[in-house]
Amino acid sequence: MANAVLLAAGAGVRLGLGPKALLPFNGRPLIEHLAAALTDGGCSRVIVVLGAESRRVRAAADLSGALTITNPDWETGMGSSFRAGVAEALRLAPEESVLVALADQPGLTAGTVARLLTHAAPDQVSCAGYCLPGGGLRRGHPVLFAPQLARAAAAVALGDSGARAFLAAHPGLVDLVDCGSEVSGRDVDTPADLALLDPGSGTGPAT
Repeated sequence: MANAVLLAAGAGVRLGLGPKALLPFNGRPLIEHLAAALTDGGCSRVIVVLGAESRRVRAAADLSGALTITNPDWETGMGSSFRAGVAEALRLAPEESVLVALADQPGLTAGTVARLLTHAAPDQVSCAGYCLPGGGLRRGHPVLFAPQLARAAAAVALGDSGARAFLAAHPGLVDLVDCGSEVSGRDVDTPADLALLDPGSGTGPAT
């Protein structure tokens, strides 16, 4: 089993539409879709890390099935939210793996989550890999950490890098799991990416 940490503390400055957790997706806030995908995919618990406009997010999104925490240091970058979420997950279940997901990936499905969970191992980090048009896999999210590796990654998570520095320093620990097309793994970062929120556009994810 694994606890999920859903990083949703950012202000969405580059996109300019407020917290990306509240972007509309299939008639509800995107964060509701993501929390449901994590639960339906087999995670035993979903911990949502909020930050920017946390009161607004709590009021607008139904997160009653998840545990929400607020990162008071969210402005320092994703690293502090990663540390807060992992710490809470391991406090609640020290021996369970930790699956870390982002709040701006509309293509995340329960199937992707389930596929990653089947690759859980005590000595590795399983990363979602998305097929590139020219072949090969691009590493993306979610990322599944064995508990001791989650602790190690959190210890060096600084600024806006999350677990990037840890994964770069330990490539031999990374198991890249084929999780579908490149589109499925894309984040909503710019206005051009808003098409990902429309499944009928031809570029959005299947639901």
